[in-house]
Formats: sequence, C-alpha cells, structure tokens
Amino acid sequence: MQTLQTLFHVDSRLELLWVLFGLFGQLLFTGRFLVQWIASERARRSVVPIAFWYFSIMGGLVLLAYAIYRADPVFILGQTMGVVIYSRNLWLIHHQHDQA
Repeated sequence: MQTLQTLFHVDSRLELLWVLFGLFGQLLFTGRFLVQWIASERARRSVVPIAFWYFSIMGGLVLLAYAIYRADPVFILGQTMGVVIYSRNLWLIHHQHDQA
C-alpha cells in the first residue's frame, strides 16, 4: 500500500482510494472513445452508439465526485456541464425510442 501511496504522491489511504476512484472514472471516460472507434470501424462510417453516452455519463459522474472531493472548481464546472449534456443526449435517445 505504501508503494502505491508513494507512486501517486498521496499521504493517506483515503487519498489513495480517491485517486484510484478518479483513475477508474478516467478509464470509464476513455472507454467511450474505444466504443465509438470500434463501432465506427465496423460500420465504416462515423457512429456514436448508445454505449458511448452511458460511458460518458458514468465516467463524468465519477470524475465529478472526484473533483468535488478535491474541491477543484475548474474540474467541477467542466464535469457538471458534461454530465448535463450526456444526460440530455440519453434523454433524447430514449424519448425518440418511446415515440417510435
């Protein structure tokens, strides 16, 4: 545990857990690009699958929680706006499916 704390420049186990939580959020957020890239390559055109938006909102919420814990106003503002946009896109997708 001490090695990880040294690696991530944190002083406590709680800080380490928050950094690992933030990294998990970043992995979710990165996963959305992989999902979109693979879907586009398979279709041979630009495609944004619904999974892209779910990865976006999950990663955005985790990163927002991390930003709030870190009390970083720039990061909080950026992630809040993203979560609103991702939520709206998912709402539009589900609303479109309900009307079809």
